[in-house]
Amino acid sequence: MTSVSTTETITAAASGRWTLGDLPVSRIGFGAMRLPQTGPALVADAASRDRRAALSVLRRAVELGVNHIDTAAFYFSPLRSANELINSALAPYADDLVISTKVGPARDPTGQWATHARTPEALRGQVEENLRQLGRDHLDVVNLRIVGTESIAERFGALADLRTAGLIRHLGLSNVTPAHLAEARAIAPVVCVQNRYGIGVRPEDDAFVRECGAQGIAFVPFYAIAAAGGQDGVTVSEPAEVLAVAKAHGASPAQVRLAWILHRGPHVLAIPGTGDPGHLMANVAAGALRLSEDELELLEGVHRSALTG
Repeated sequence: MTSVSTTETITAAASGRWTLGDLPVSRIGFGAMRLPQTGPALVADAASRDRRAALSVLRRAVELGVNHIDTAAFYFSPLRSANELINSALAPYADDLVISTKVGPARDPTGQWATHARTPEALRGQVEENLRQLGRDHLDVVNLRIVGTESIAERFGALADLRTAGLIRHLGLSNVTPAHLAEARAIAPVVCVQNRYGIGVRPEDDAFVRECGAQGIAFVPFYAIAAAGGQDGVTVSEPAEVLAVAKAHGASPAQVRLAWILHRGPHVLAIPGTGDPGHLMANVAAGALRLSEDELELLEGVHRSALTG
């Protein structure tokens, strides 16, 4: 049984490595959604985070070996933009730093949700906005995030054209089904799938997670810690089983949730987000937490119970 309660600084290397296309990344990354504000994200009246604190967290993440940062142009609060913070904190970018972004969702300058980008022109505009904000001449990974079950061929094809033009290096998908993945792969290579997933969250997608691994595609869960709380953060009490495993390791429930995610397969990447330096160190340290077979079976019971609960 591995404990993460140690005075030694644990780096992202403890989580292992995966390759997004031709880009090696540590399996513990950093999600930038929570960075621009404190409290709930993606709301118009969000409380903007102190800029110096946000920049410090980003720099500390890189110091801890994190080299996979997930962001989006629609991650912003009234005074802060995740992309601008990343640019200010980390440019000029290290050669091994991989920045993934996503397109599709849109918010107007007031922070209200706007019409989803569905046309090639709208998607190109979002790609170019990410390029401008990040100060890049190409984007490492662009995920097409969708809502609904309709065909994504035209939208993914538009991004594939931008990949051919050199604006995008690799393509991914977000909030999709296996049918969407098959449709996209017929158009261009897919390096990752970002879907909501975690202990007790979408156990019906277990087979999809395994399928991605069999195809060499990274599976990148979002809200792995917040679970049902989503963009509002943790809003419900933890199951007794999660608390018991955490106590046995001298760990937090959030660390157990991240460790469980990483145990789902070598292709599964975690992108926990925070604006707190202590939480950042704890998230990274979760990559060193090794769960026993008995503990995994106990947590599997919690996970599967969501199918009948």
